[in-house]
Amino acid sequence: MSAACACEHEPASTAGEEIDEAGRPWWGDRGIMVPVFSGVAFLAGLIFDWSGLEISALVLFWVGLLLGASTFVPGAIRNLVTKRKLGIGLLMTISAVGAIILGYVEEAAALAFLYSIAEALEDKAMDRARGGLRALLKLVPDTATVRRDGASVEIAAKDLAIGQIMLVRPGERIATDGIVRSGRSSLDTSAITGESIPVEVEPGDAVSAGAINTAGVLEVETTAAGTDNSLTTIVELVEQAQAEKGERARLADRIARPLVPGVLVLAALVALVGSLLGDPELWITRALVVLVAASPCALAISVPLTVVAAIGSASKFGVIIKSGAVFERFGTIRHVAVDKTGTLTRNEPAVTAVLTVDGVAEAQALAWAAALEQHSTHPLAAAITAAAPGAPAAGGVTEQAGHGIEGTLDGARITVGNPRWLDAGQFGDQVASLEEQGMTVVVVHREGKAVAAIGVRDELRPEVPEVVSTLAAQGFEVTMLTGDNARTARALAKQAGIEDVRAELRPEDKAAAIAELTRNGSVAMIGDGINDAPALAASDIGIAMGATGSDAAIESADVAFTGHDLRLIPRAFDHALRGRRIINQNILLSLLIIAVLLPLALFGVLGLAAVVLVHEIAEVIVILNGLRASRTRKVAS
Repeated sequence: MSAACACEHEPASTAGEEIDEAGRPWWGDRGIMVPVFSGVAFLAGLIFDWSGLEISALVLFWVGLLLGASTFVPGAIRNLVTKRKLGIGLLMTISAVGAIILGYVEEAAALAFLYSIAEALEDKAMDRARGGLRALLKLVPDTATVRRDGASVEIAAKDLAIGQIMLVRPGERIATDGIVRSGRSSLDTSAITGESIPVEVEPGDAVSAGAINTAGVLEVETTAAGTDNSLTTIVELVEQAQAEKGERARLADRIARPLVPGVLVLAALVALVGSLLGDPELWITRALVVLVAASPCALAISVPLTVVAAIGSASKFGVIIKSGAVFERFGTIRHVAVDKTGTLTRNEPAVTAVLTVDGVAEAQALAWAAALEQHSTHPLAAAITAAAPGAPAAGGVTEQAGHGIEGTLDGARITVGNPRWLDAGQFGDQVASLEEQGMTVVVVHREGKAVAAIGVRDELRPEVPEVVSTLAAQGFEVTMLTGDNARTARALAKQAGIEDVRAELRPEDKAAAIAELTRNGSVAMIGDGINDAPALAASDIGIAMGATGSDAAIESADVAFTGHDLRLIPRAFDHALRGRRIINQNILLSLLIIAVLLPLALFGVLGLAAVVLVHEIAEVIVILNGLRASRTRKVAS
């Protein structure tokens, strides 16, 4: 039983040689080591007891009891006194005290150890989930260059104030939010929005902190202070959402709220009324037996064991669940919100359409474009170059930030750029059609005339339609949330079979959309980027996709998939639903045992030994039932 509880939160706390966010090894953390020593003392006590060394065993049981109790008894009493809060911690405290009074120190030590280790690992999991968020702020540079009295001055980014003019050179990150006042360029916003295709900006366009300027020099008027911008807002949103989520009571706590006062009142009445009408010693003892009969031993052991079994088996097929509380919520989800870029799509832009004039082959048009684009670091350039490997390099290449690139090939002037800069010529209507299909289009000119148009798109993963239809068959609703433009989002959603599409969302907009969806039931959010972090934290269950996802997404999520195969999603939900059914069965059986034992203890039908025996038999039954959660099954599509 101890091993089971110790494993419950292992995926989240990363047991083993891991170092926590404070740089301290787990073996140097008092919050973990006190319950561990409690378990060591308890197990040693069992060994000594089996060896006939009863005095030594009793001492070790007391050591384990006091160590384990020290982790939750003070908090349970403090919550009772200051917050009037009743929880399972208080009920476990009362049960342990009752067992001690009746001479069952071993039973009290077992309860103290099991509960203390489960709670300690749960706390560490939550601490770890909150700890990595400050890494987001590393996206803001330490310094920024501002215009001051006609000169360029370097200042600390945290000292930026609203209304200053920042000078942002190619390759630099933007230090805070602002509006472009001069210059044109392309911004790599992938770290912020998750979108793989850069954003073209010109005077009047808004830009966000953390974006990378990839081309021309920009002058940006700041609209936010260095310490209060869109990135700091993301951190605050995530931390606030996680704090609110962390306050949600575990299932056992919700059960304990009415159970604790009811049992206390009943035991007090038994002792008081019985003492008035009969032998005080008899009825006080019977009241203590009532307390032990109401001890949630089976509940305290079976639910964590079921969760451990389910979490362990889920990890075998690539789903890492960070804590027992997360698994309990996982089975309640009925609505799935999913990010587009990098989750539904490959996050690898590729050429998907080539239009040419008569007399020009598609391969030739791609070769002309690739001859120029191999000089550029733009992701669109990489897609075009990959589509025409071995293309000769153009000469005299110049790039106009935010527009396109020009060069000479075989004596002819070739220009490649976006259709807002280059005339699309006869491709005008077709370019609009390609854009309606979710493509980003570049136009190719040869000697000043449009000869081709190339469409680039981040394609859906092939399994997406199957996954969406399987989720629908399981009774889940699906919503797409994306920062991409509405046209592209609608085109890809249609292919995926998703009807509810919400596009052009900033990180805070995604979190707001999740808050709206949760009004109608529990919602899971699936994403992989920094921009998804607030939504992941705000949802009932946040799921981070893939080991290549951003640290912010993984840290703020409750569940992490080790791969990018989306077919894990319906399988994970099916596994969680099955685990929740087993948990509910064990809870029902545990409560039924208490309901049966209480009147039998109250009327003296069962003494303490019989009550303890029934509890032990019940524990075996619920443990065997809980182990069924370790079995997994594939979901039929």
